[in-house]
Amino acid sequence: MLEATTAATAQIVVLGSVNMDLVTTTDRLPSPGETLLGNSFSTIPGGKGGNQAIAAARAGGAVVFIGAVGRDDFGTQLTHALESSGVSVALLRHTRGPSGIAAITVDQRAENSIVVIQGANAALVGLTDADRDAVRTAGMLVCQLEIPISAVISAAGVAAAAGVPVLLNPSPARELPPELLASVSLLVLNETEAASIGPDAVAVVPHVVITLGAAGARYRGPDGQFDVRAPTVEAVDTTGAGDAFTGALAVAWTSGLSPRASVELACAAGALATTTKGAATSSPIRSAIDALAGATYRP
Repeated sequence: MLEATTAATAQIVVLGSVNMDLVTTTDRLPSPGETLLGNSFSTIPGGKGGNQAIAAARAGGAVVFIGAVGRDDFGTQLTHALESSGVSVALLRHTRGPSGIAAITVDQRAENSIVVIQGANAALVGLTDADRDAVRTAGMLVCQLEIPISAVISAAGVAAAAGVPVLLNPSPARELPPELLASVSLLVLNETEAASIGPDAVAVVPHVVITLGAAGARYRGPDGQFDVRAPTVEAVDTTGAGDAFTGALAVAWTSGLSPRASVELACAAGALATTTKGAATSSPIRSAIDALAGATYRP
């Protein structure tokens, strides 16, 4: 049983992408140059930034999202998806041109392949004064790398200067500039991303959580390291599981829970997310996370 906390959850600001996921299911993933007949097709709100914002809100967080959508039907649908999940869209930008999309194929083993087209996300190159004010007063800033890295560097610098912890999910993986790493307090990444950015980059961040898929997660911090096993579930679709993990981790962390308790709750959220198809729509609500983790925390 996890220990409860009475600390109120501070506002979480998520800066990142929001896409419409175009999801096709197949018996298996196609090989290069191969054409397969699919089983189903659906459109589901996604994007790592949007997914993590919705995941954090559904896990009980007070969330503000900084991002961009196009002035198209997808943009309208994406805005509604964020709002209906309890995410503030006061800082969401509406730009000319199309919204971002992600073409996703999922096979019967719940494995997936993803191609992302940035669309409106590419316009998010910097911060407004309102964005900076929100970051300075946040309990945590959460970022990924599906938007121009200039905006991520700027926001992380504003947060660090104000003493706001910065959670970075470096996906898609790329070389991380030293000025960005210097601002990051919590790095959340999978084994592939950790290998890609290298041990030197990982080593400079105070708190690191490496997700291990169905095996759970590994934490390393100032007081040592530990592994957390993920609850056993019947996986249907792994798309968005990492984002559900990250969103729940941000909520638990800003609630004042210990790193171990936070990772345990995040593992429960990530596991639950695999039991439902889709990304943002698969993020579990707080009561379900509590039930699976055996938790009594109160963000």
